[in-house]
Amino acid sequence: MNNNSHEQWTQEITPHRGWLQVPVKEIWRYRDLLYLFVKRDFVAFYKQTVLGPLWFIIQPILTTLMFTLVFGRIAGLSTDGLPQILFYLAGVTIWGYFAECLTKTSTTFSDNAHLFGKVYFPRMIAPLAIIVSNLMKFGVQFCIFLLVFAYYWLNGMVQPNLAVLWLPYLIVLMAAISLGIGLIFSAMTAKYRDLRFLLTFGVQLFMYATPVIYPLSAIPAKYAVYIQLNPITPIVEMFRYSFLGVGGASAGSMLYASIFAATVLALGMIVFNRLEVTFMDSV
Repeated sequence: MNNNSHEQWTQEITPHRGWLQVPVKEIWRYRDLLYLFVKRDFVAFYKQTVLGPLWFIIQPILTTLMFTLVFGRIAGLSTDGLPQILFYLAGVTIWGYFAECLTKTSTTFSDNAHLFGKVYFPRMIAPLAIIVSNLMKFGVQFCIFLLVFAYYWLNGMVQPNLAVLWLPYLIVLMAAISLGIGLIFSAMTAKYRDLRFLLTFGVQLFMYATPVIYPLSAIPAKYAVYIQLNPITPIVEMFRYSFLGVGGASAGSMLYASIFAATVLALGMIVFNRLEVTFMDSV
């Protein structure tokens, strides 16, 4: 072999990158792996269940019926004059995507330690696969919402508006916020595994600080300001306003949610990029 010859490397793997650098080219190169991760998250979770993917349909329906009975009929909470089933189903649909993405993304390192320690691939693929697979689940549940919505719309009980064009952006915001917060928590759950249980419980409590089971208009003014600090509040309210014509979202609140999403996503990527370098040394 000629010592003067130079080998041409097709790929160079380095342990360091910029704090905010996202390996977009690498992710695109490994898009087949992303597909396999999505398939794993979407299929394997229900592989040994009796009803399988039907749980995508059963879960929001049962949750909506329970909310209607407990909060609508027994507690008598206001729904801004909207049909109770439709009101709660709208909240459950949009909130479910955020909650699922956040809880599953937060355990990225601990759940994939067996892969991260054996072979190289862009680590960001793992949390992105969770976002995409849950988007498929959201699509199924959104179709259920549309069927129920169509019934009430045809009966003249609700009236959508052009704000429905916000829907893709609302999904992007939910994905960005859940991914950003999830990446931050992934650093903590990698070292302290029991934090995943605390986070799951915290997400359940956080739902009550979000207008999922009540409209923002039903909150007294002295408490409403705190609910409005929740970046998920304008997203849920805009979703309801878009399809049902009732909601407390505004351009200012959507701007706040957008700034929060960008900030927390950037912070999450910084934490994730710093941890992935030394992750295998800490587990």
